[in-house]
Amino acid sequence: MSDTAAFSAVKAWPFEEARKVAARVQAAGKGTALFETGYGPSGLPHIGTFGEVARTTWVCNAFTRLTGLPSRLIAFSDDMDGLRKVPDNVPNREMLAQHLGKPVTAIPDPFGTHESFGHHNNARLRAFLDQFGFDYEFASSSEYYKSGRFDAALLRMAERHEEVKAVILPTLGPDRRATYSPFLPIHPKTGVVMQVPMEEVNPGLDELVWRDPATGERFGTRITGGHCKAQWKADWALRWFALGVDYEMSGKDLIDSVRLSSQICRVLGGEPPIGFTYELFLDEEGTKISKSKGNGLSIEEWLHYAPPESLAQFMYNQPQRAKRLYFDVIPRATDEYLQNLDRLRSAPSPDNPAWHIHGGPTNDPGSPVSFTMLLNLASVINADNPEMLWGFLQRYAPGVTKETHPLVDRLIERAVAYYRDRVVPEKKHRAATPAEAEAMRALVAALRENAQELEALPAEERAKAIQDLVYDAGRREPFLTPAKDGGRPGVARAWFDALYQVLLGQPEGPRFGGFVALYGIAGTIGLIESALARDPSAA
Repeated sequence: MSDTAAFSAVKAWPFEEARKVAARVQAAGKGTALFETGYGPSGLPHIGTFGEVARTTWVCNAFTRLTGLPSRLIAFSDDMDGLRKVPDNVPNREMLAQHLGKPVTAIPDPFGTHESFGHHNNARLRAFLDQFGFDYEFASSSEYYKSGRFDAALLRMAERHEEVKAVILPTLGPDRRATYSPFLPIHPKTGVVMQVPMEEVNPGLDELVWRDPATGERFGTRITGGHCKAQWKADWALRWFALGVDYEMSGKDLIDSVRLSSQICRVLGGEPPIGFTYELFLDEEGTKISKSKGNGLSIEEWLHYAPPESLAQFMYNQPQRAKRLYFDVIPRATDEYLQNLDRLRSAPSPDNPAWHIHGGPTNDPGSPVSFTMLLNLASVINADNPEMLWGFLQRYAPGVTKETHPLVDRLIERAVAYYRDRVVPEKKHRAATPAEAEAMRALVAALRENAQELEALPAEERAKAIQDLVYDAGRREPFLTPAKDGGRPGVARAWFDALYQVLLGQPEGPRFGGFVALYGIAGTIGLIESALARDPSAA
């Protein structure tokens, strides 16, 4: 079986998307596939930017694995757009206010580091993408218009001006409908991107004729050479047509725009790319995230508390379903990534999300403990620096060092930060009930009795054996659950909730046997006895 044939039955969603691209490329007789992502350069890259590029990258890689053909990913910056308002988070806002309406690449850089505001933000976008090692080609709208890359497509749009208008006009109100044109000429005197009706559109003469509404002055502007640009829905279609884009993702909020741009692309004589609509993020309360409300989670915040692979895991899961994006999802996503990484080493399947995150199989040794376990250890020992966690971890897994397990080093550093900023403010121990205290004393007795035998076991076996003791200690009222198939009675979740709440001061935690193996038997005994001593009613 060929390498490409081995991927033909993979069910992972990037391969499902890649099959659509493969069929399109084959039908068109092309030898490569062009993928695109787009950005508005008046703002800064954000967590959604990461998600769109990561997801598109996974489809790119799947396409190449599936077909053996190369692919290209263009990161396209709409930097010829006029600046509509002055951002709140920049210096020299008064200076920017003097240039409203001009292309952002024609406005001075308020930071004073680049030739224009657009170039500044483009540089930040590229640095952002480079930070994660994405393989992409940067494309500037201003450069493409001025260099003539869009000239032929612009003249085609001029030839079909009325047909393009007919696509958009039904979606507009009466006032806007009366003035709409897919062309936005650049004012030759002010440099402003003008939204005005066209008095004449002459593709044969390479000319747009329009009038300045403020002065009444009439102008003739070239269609080509960067003297005008297209309205954004028409601009999207123009780009697809001119470049032959095969695939582009977009958010649910752009469904109507995709539909209209696709119609315009067909009017121009092209075939719109295969699309993929991803759902938008919600906050903790299930409300749509809004930049103005500030109810979201920034990429800087996520990466402060967990490695980028965990964010990639979050982005990989069910992209067409709305997901809540808030701090509590970070540990869960991190642990899910670690579990998938462990599975990938033993079974390098492309149905595993970690396969896509790493671009294929990997020898990364991962982590011997979960991120949640590190958080709980940090909580118990009140860790204020990574070395405190390293001391416990190296006793639990002596072969693990910063050099052999660099991912663990990153996890520990971020666990300390997460504990300090997110756990400590919410940490609240409760007293044990008499029944809970009785079960905890039984666990102490079992740990003492079996300590020597347990300490002699390898780490994973020790954790499993301790977990059995934890279950045994909880097999008493009020924690018993009915036996299944004639076996031993089970243990209710309430027993484990008690351990987390009484001992750790948290509503949930890891498998307790694994925590004891990491923290140490003697330390756990002391932890339980101290917790019970705080509560006279449990004595």
